[in-house]
Amino acid sequence: MKSINQDYTKKVVVHSFEEEWHTSPSDGVNRIYLERDNMSEYSKASSIVEFKANSSFDAHSHENGEEIFVLEGTFSDQTGHYPKGTYLRNPHNTAHAPFSKNGCKILVKLRQFDINDSQQVIINTCQSKWHRGLVPGLSVMPLHEYKSEHVALVKWDPCTVFNTHSHWGGEEIFVIDGVFFDEYGRYPKGTWIRSPHLSTHKPFTKNEGALIFVKTGHLL
Repeated sequence: MKSINQDYTKKVVVHSFEEEWHTSPSDGVNRIYLERDNMSEYSKASSIVEFKANSSFDAHSHENGEEIFVLEGTFSDQTGHYPKGTYLRNPHNTAHAPFSKNGCKILVKLRQFDINDSQQVIINTCQSKWHRGLVPGLSVMPLHEYKSEHVALVKWDPCTVFNTHSHWGGEEIFVIDGVFFDEYGRYPKGTWIRSPHLSTHKPFTKNEGALIFVKTGHLL
């Protein structure tokens, strides 16, 4: 089976807006692959998933968990409706039947939890509190923490510069809005970046700032 971006010793940058959409087993549900350990429906994977209006996906369970951030529209399942900006964690062996009435796009990570990380998480980040970051112009919204894994939204004001730092356990970023930079490149909205254990960079923004989804410490 083909795999995608499975060398975790190398930095990976995917501009999702340049990638091809792939069909899924459900009509009206399409995917952009960011990383995938094989091409079966039981892959360890990270993807952008688009639900067209009035589309649904078959009921399924989450072996080793499912993590979701709603990028556009409203994502739904039998437990509720989750608008743009909602962060969800469905732990190991939970199940649902997802759908979208008016359509949505979501960032999805499958089968990547510690099976002992059993916390169900539902956070509407549009209604949650921001905390002051480590440097002026930076705001942080913690979303989840388990052992070495930390998940957060980070909001960068225009012309903000962060210190050079290393990533213990790696770092994963999805640019939700604006343009994010470091000394290696420019990362506009829709870019996914995965940096390996002990990699370093000095991130910054320019005139428009950025909003990013960040995971650290989970790639050992």
